[in-house]
Amino acid sequence: MSEKIVSVKARQLIDCKCRPMVEVDVITEHGYLGRGSAPTGSTVGMYESYVLRDNDPNEYNGKSVHKAVANVNDIIAPAITGMEVTEQKAIDYKMIELDGTENKSKLGGNAIYAVSVAVFRAAAASKHTELYNYIAGERIKTVPVPSFNVINGGRNFGITQAFNEFIVMPWKAKDVYDAVETGVRIFEQLPKTIEKRFGTPAMVGRSYGYTAPSEDPAEVLDTIMQAADECGAADKISLALDCASSEMYDAESKTYLLKGEHVSSDELIDYVRELTDSFDFVFVEDLLDENDWEAFPNAVSRITKTNIIGDDFIVTNRKRIEQAYAMNGIAGFILKPNQVGTISEALETYDFAVKHGLLAITSGRSGGVIDDVVMDLAVGLQIGFIKNGAPRSGERISKLNFLMRACSLNEGCKMADISKVIRF
Repeated sequence: MSEKIVSVKARQLIDCKCRPMVEVDVITEHGYLGRGSAPTGSTVGMYESYVLRDNDPNEYNGKSVHKAVANVNDIIAPAITGMEVTEQKAIDYKMIELDGTENKSKLGGNAIYAVSVAVFRAAAASKHTELYNYIAGERIKTVPVPSFNVINGGRNFGITQAFNEFIVMPWKAKDVYDAVETGVRIFEQLPKTIEKRFGTPAMVGRSYGYTAPSEDPAEVLDTIMQAADECGAADKISLALDCASSEMYDAESKTYLLKGEHVSSDELIDYVRELTDSFDFVFVEDLLDENDWEAFPNAVSRITKTNIIGDDFIVTNRKRIEQAYAMNGIAGFILKPNQVGTISEALETYDFAVKHGLLAITSGRSGGVIDDVVMDLAVGLQIGFIKNGAPRSGERISKLNFLMRACSLNEGCKMADISKVIRF
């Protein structure tokens, strides 16, 4: 049955950090609606698709997106109106052609991505099904293990913690409901443990977890395990790290900031290898700078008790994951479709990963939104585990509720078993 696009309309709204973003409605000839938006991260890799902002200091400190909105309404809309809504790849590549740049800087990656998501949702609506079932092609059998960014690193309140996210992964919980409760219980215990251990109140970080109370990653990790033990949940969890080391990298000296000192990539790799002897990590993300190509294969060969994952290093880009795979530089990647700028390109990167035995881990952005398409991708692609963020703020709670709701609505659905990817 034909289902052509008859209307494409964009507007400016705000994300969870009150930064302007593009939202798009796509409507088909029989009235099916798809709505998509373009969140952004607090840290943005240099190889991500371009976020087009107006740079007008008089509106949202230069962050407004009226140019991107106009590009949807005036350029993209006329070009894709009349196309079949289910032809996702044709529509996405039509927009890529209209833009004509490597990083989508002409029309804006935020403009193109919001349209791509809206088309995806409208196609599912036209088939009278949930988007995740549309992606799966059948009723889902599992939902991913959720994870929780409970302590935020970076620069906070006079402390510089080199690693960005300290993550709890309740993969040994009996089901997804128990996993969510476990993450919440540890998060609620953490401020008590932090205050007892360090003698200062726990402060909230920029990603809504608690700020790192120490510049020593090992001490932060030990604090999390202490909190887990104090609330009786230590036997259900393992840990994970998002180092986001590009934030702590000095390109001139080719060194990384770690515990107040500048260290080489080899020293950083050795340090994390030692951490894996003391703590159980499901994965370590962005251990090295996004341009430190030579060091990533060293990390994979020398750190054998966890999965080395690329985020800023890969930016959901097919060319970059192919190169990283050829070098044996990663065990998997973080799937953030807005990084590459269309659903089709993100799925091509995902397909390459699966074909070559690499992990794919979906994640929202710090500037997230309610009803983020990454959750439909996570569930529809039957991904094993995902990044949910801290269990605080509406768009993050929405992601946890999404998992539990999807599991409840699909008879026989279970939480994924990730034991086969555990390396410790």
